[in-house]
Amino acid sequence: MANILESKEDLYNLVSFVADLKDNKVLSITDEKKLKETVIDDLIYTAVFSKNEEVKDEAKRLIRELANEFGAIPSSIHDFYMAMGRGEVDNITTPAINIRGMTYDVARQIFKVAIKNNVGAFIFEIAKSEIGYTYQRPSEYASAVLSAAIKEGFKGNVFIQGDHFQFNAKKYAENPEKELESIKELTEEAVKAGFYNIDIDPSTLVDYSKPTLKEQQYHNYINTAKMTEFIRSIEPEGITVSIGAEIGHIGGKNSTVEEFEAFMEGYLTEIPEGMSGISKISVQTGTEHGGIPLPDGRVAEVKLDFNVLNDIGKVARQKYGLGGTVQHGASTLPDELFDKFPQNNCCEIHLATGFQNIMYDLIPEDFKNEIYNWIKENLKNEWKEGQTEAQFIYKTRKKGFGPFKYEWWTLDKEYKDKIMEALFNKFEFLFQKLNVFNTKDLVNKYVKPVKIPYGKLKG
Repeated sequence: MANILESKEDLYNLVSFVADLKDNKVLSITDEKKLKETVIDDLIYTAVFSKNEEVKDEAKRLIRELANEFGAIPSSIHDFYMAMGRGEVDNITTPAINIRGMTYDVARQIFKVAIKNNVGAFIFEIAKSEIGYTYQRPSEYASAVLSAAIKEGFKGNVFIQGDHFQFNAKKYAENPEKELESIKELTEEAVKAGFYNIDIDPSTLVDYSKPTLKEQQYHNYINTAKMTEFIRSIEPEGITVSIGAEIGHIGGKNSTVEEFEAFMEGYLTEIPEGMSGISKISVQTGTEHGGIPLPDGRVAEVKLDFNVLNDIGKVARQKYGLGGTVQHGASTLPDELFDKFPQNNCCEIHLATGFQNIMYDLIPEDFKNEIYNWIKENLKNEWKEGQTEAQFIYKTRKKGFGPFKYEWWTLDKEYKDKIMEALFNKFEFLFQKLNVFNTKDLVNKYVKPVKIPYGKLKG
């Protein structure tokens, strides 16, 4: 079990065993072996679980400095996607993985797969909603990912992404500026933490009652443009943050090429000439986040329209020079579908619930029941009319990661090992299907790591 430190002095003493420090800043690593074996465990457990907020923040800063010196560098995938837009890279779909619980251990499995199979194109992400219910602010999430990279010995670009930084339609209707400001605040917090990939999502503001496609997309493209300008104004020197946009709200009607072109026409007139814009476009193809649970708790099969990905992706690349389309809500799809994504101009795929399902399937029954009882007691207002208990639990158990974070992180080794083995196998299977094996050199050709200090913005 890792140690949780409660003073800055203890932190500096710990780090001094593996690094040269000057004014409590990391100058160089002196004992990589010891850093990987024990020190990084104590640092990340302190960053997540210390009772002292100042100590937690100092642990996060030290992790970032150690990661920079170690060679695990937070990076933007923007230039790699631009290479896709130019036709220099093809038939690759980057997996973007949302980790809701046991982030350090789960990220370790992803890095293990990456090292074993020479993978460079992969993303760690967390959505605005997940930041809330999993109790993981961006600085904590980035720290867990970078600590996992150090632990496993991964050196190179580490892509960390803010997923679905989504506008709330109701709040926007009441006060557009206030809602925009809240997305800006979250984005700034994320960029400070090393999230150099941000998916802006005002697709919730699309108004299908308007007569023309451009009018329907107006609040979507204008806010995407405002966020693009804001991100470009704060991104650190040497970094072009990869910005994703979205034209169809996931779970809604399928997107069309015409909608995409209407969005882009509006968006490109709103951003300043010469400014780097978005690198990819999320579309709706028939999926829903987490899948659709049946009354017995099983997940319904989904009809996914690959033509949407392919047709919009083709226009995205050939007309606008973007990386392609992005598929959300995909982790519960049948295994045999995943090799189709690289063939259909899909540059990125978002995966979350399938990994959560593995975790819940393999934890001890008494722990599972404890979480489920907590959900039934504390989230009963989310139990919709007509839902069976199995459906209600399936839809809400993602909210069992935050309140039980420590219990998840400190599961008995027997159970943790089973979960991690199952996740490793799933990640490796998906990475192979998505054609990202042996992409490290290709990614490195286009993305050059830039060492940015913790908390640093432009200037």
